[in-house]
Amino acid sequence: MALLVTGLAAGQLTLGPLATAAPDSRDARAAEQPLPSVAPAPREIAREGGDAEVTGRVAVVADDRTDAAARDRLVRELKAHGADRVDVLAPGSALPHGQLVLRLGPADRPDIARALGDTKAPDAAEGYALRVAVRDDDRQVTLAGTDAAGQFYAVQTLRQLFVRADGVWRIAGARVEDRPAMPLRGTIEGFYGQPWSPAERLDQMDFYGDVKANTYVYAPKDDPYHRDKWRDPYPADKVTELGTLVKRADANHVRFTFAVSPGGSICYSDPADRAALKKKLQAVYDLGVRAFSIPLDDISYTKWNCAGDQTAYGAPGRAAAAKAQVDLLNDVQKNFVATHEGAHPLQMVPTEYGDLTDTAYKQTMRATLDPAVVVMWTGTDVVPPSITNAQADAASQLFGRKVFVWDNYPVNDYGQTSGRLLLGPYDKREAGLSEHLSGIVANPMNQPYASKVAVFGSASFAWNDRAYDADATWKQAMDYLAGGDREAAGALRVFSDLEHLAPTFGPKPWQEQAPQLDARIDQFWTRWKAGERDAAVAGLRTYAQEIAAAPARIRAGSVQAGFVTDAGPWLDATALWGKATVTMLDALAARVDGDEDRARTLLGQARELQEQAAAVKVDPARNTWGKAPVKVADGVLDTFLVQADMVIELWGSADGSENLALKGTATASSVEQNLDRLKAANVNDGSNQTRWASGYADDSWVQIKLAAPTKVAAVTLAWESACATEYRIETSADGVHWTTAATRTPAACGTDVVRLTGGEAASYVRMQGVERNSTWGYSIYEMGVYGTAV
Repeated sequence: MALLVTGLAAGQLTLGPLATAAPDSRDARAAEQPLPSVAPAPREIAREGGDAEVTGRVAVVADDRTDAAARDRLVRELKAHGADRVDVLAPGSALPHGQLVLRLGPADRPDIARALGDTKAPDAAEGYALRVAVRDDDRQVTLAGTDAAGQFYAVQTLRQLFVRADGVWRIAGARVEDRPAMPLRGTIEGFYGQPWSPAERLDQMDFYGDVKANTYVYAPKDDPYHRDKWRDPYPADKVTELGTLVKRADANHVRFTFAVSPGGSICYSDPADRAALKKKLQAVYDLGVRAFSIPLDDISYTKWNCAGDQTAYGAPGRAAAAKAQVDLLNDVQKNFVATHEGAHPLQMVPTEYGDLTDTAYKQTMRATLDPAVVVMWTGTDVVPPSITNAQADAASQLFGRKVFVWDNYPVNDYGQTSGRLLLGPYDKREAGLSEHLSGIVANPMNQPYASKVAVFGSASFAWNDRAYDADATWKQAMDYLAGGDREAAGALRVFSDLEHLAPTFGPKPWQEQAPQLDARIDQFWTRWKAGERDAAVAGLRTYAQEIAAAPARIRAGSVQAGFVTDAGPWLDATALWGKATVTMLDALAARVDGDEDRARTLLGQARELQEQAAAVKVDPARNTWGKAPVKVADGVLDTFLVQADMVIELWGSADGSENLALKGTATASSVEQNLDRLKAANVNDGSNQTRWASGYADDSWVQIKLAAPTKVAAVTLAWESACATEYRIETSADGVHWTTAATRTPAACGTDVVRLTGGEAASYVRMQGVERNSTWGYSIYEMGVYGTAV
């Protein structure tokens, strides 16, 4: 790389005569082409004219007000897109003829202001403007920031405007005026389980810079110095690690926010504890940290940690807890944050962080907490299925200020996420939230690279919520992870569709599982039942081959290596599930052709592949749920394979592929807390979005009364995380006298397929619990029954 800086004074810009050239027909064609997609979506972006060719030698005009990180990234991108040499020149330098020239710096620099013309950088923090101007052989690109971060973000937009045609790199002719909708955008490393490694965190800082996220909150629950040992200073090696991370964050214009969570043991009224807390904050301030958070979530606020708090604040309770917490927070804001140069307002997480109920706790917070303190809120639940403008406005009124959303997606540290990667889009957050929130940080998964799918979306939403398109941004995230490799990005989309389900703490997931695959399976059965069996098999087989091939394509080298590592067990299982599906479809095709022997052979192979796929586990696990079978399109792909299996097994039976439970009536021995949302009828409603849950007894049961007596060939149970370590499948002709058809002792919660052998026709099929795997009851999403109705 060649860097040449000249010393002419700013304002003495001289332009030598430009070499004249005939208009390039490619420029004229380019001016009619749509611009490349940019994420996050800019507020205003339009085609300005033709594209600017990246010449072998390029000039970048910068000065001491140019953000160094933006300049360095610009030079790196130019070198990666066709420039052999990049000269960095001072404003006022004589510019070379015929070369691409880029100006980078503050919007009020005279040469930049002139070059922008009618394009203006918004007068707002982090705002920027970008203009590509091409006239004959004159190629000029201007990148202007309202502040240093704005300059950096202008470069991040420019890097997405490179296009390649006829072997030549060009910068798409665009005009952009842009600024963020929300002041705070990024992530909070706030999950339970194995924290990220130093290398993973450094990579995350670079990623946040790429997606214009400006906030990272360091709050890993299982860092002992964050929570249990909050009074203790970090060891020397950890201090060095944090210092390196802070510098990398600064280089990407990411606000490193240090969180310390003392609520589990602090004596609020003890001057020594307050001094210890401030000393902890001072240590990281000395490393360059200028943003601080005191989370008081997931603690008891109905008891004190010391007798002194009883004397100072009264009997423990909501109002007393809020009074003690406010006393501490106001002290830190007034006597630490406000006295330290450059420090941002203190952030906090209230103990009541996930509801909209006005309580004595919130009333005390609202009335007495320093207005400068930023309050975090998780939505209407720990994992909210949606966040609306009305909810955000209500939360802001409850706490007396715009709240800062801690969004618990895509975090996967709780039981309902056992065995899951959460790769669905960032969705169901209402446009217009920027008017009601101070920002959004997503709580990622223990798997940092896999988290980029959702975080890419959350950062885009926080930047421009009114232009946010969840599905389009989800696809852009795949392109980003694949480094622009279209084939790899396509494989990521297929794979991520199989990991689309997003659970909550409630009975119903807020994003459905495998919607793309599910639609294709619906189309398969429509064709099959219409007699178009060859077309049905051929159509789904193509997609099944894509599923089977996706893991190898993802592992081929274009996709970020960290993602491949994070997703390793799921990729292994996906390859097997894909092969099982292709083989099952081949078995169906053979049966359609009348080759029963081949169909039976392939059916056996498909079953074996399914067993292998179901046996794949996350081991070792980074998550608190430990070693667990990986879940791949559960409730969709496994259900299809059972139905296809039954078609072959019961060939000639009109009921072969039908789940006969859907026409039956479900009853149960009990329902958890008699909640209607957990009723027995959920177990045969055909939806994996609902579930039945029993009372807390080992001998609980749920049963289906079939519409007609049936020779049952198979029973399927799609378990939630509260499953059985032992259960029986029982059948009955009259609902009184029962026969044990099978006993199962599953190693983990998942979808069980219990195949039964002939016998008498049954009118009732029951799951009879023997032993629970937890203190909760049994919980089943769906119970399926397959066989031949008599």
